[in-house]
Parts: sequence; structure tokens; C-alpha cells
Amino acid sequence: MEKIHALATTDQTKIIRWIEKRGGKPAILETKDKKPSAHRLLKIKFKDTKNTDLSTISWDNFFKIFEKNKLEFLFQEADKDGDQSRFFKFIQKK
Repeated sequence: MEKIHALATTDQTKIIRWIEKRGGKPAILETKDKKPSAHRLLKIKFKDTKNTDLSTISWDNFFKIFEKNKLEFLFQEADKDGDQSRFFKFIQKK
């Protein structure tokens, strides 16, 4: 069985390419919480996303939040079957 690898990056070009290749747009979760954590606030809105609390934002705003909160983008290129993966997660930089 082949092991699936996740990669982490802060490279803006790689992040944009990965998201756009999958039909996604940068988004933010509209929350009433006064101090939401950034890795829960930043999202990706795909065409089939049903969450109505997501608002698309500009790449500039996305990366301002991303950098301000010292995040990394954890992602997979392919799933265990070799198909394009949409697995991602925002994590705190170590």
C-alpha cells in the first residue's frame, strides 16, 4: 500500500495554483466569535461548497491573514487512488 504524503508550504504561488486548479477561491468564515483562531477562519470555497457562512475574499486579504497569523498550508496533491486530492489544512508554523 502506497503511503500518502502531505506537504506544507507558505509559498503563495504554490498555494494559489493548488486552490485554483481545484476550482477553489480564497474565503473567510463569517463568525460572531470576537477572537476566532485564524486557522479556523481562513477557508477555501469550492464550487460545491454548501456552507453559506463562507465569503470569498481577495488573495491579498487572504495572504494578509495567512502571514499575520504565521500559518502554513498543508495539502495533498493526490489521494490514495492517485486522483486529485482536495485535502488541505491551515496549521501554525513551527
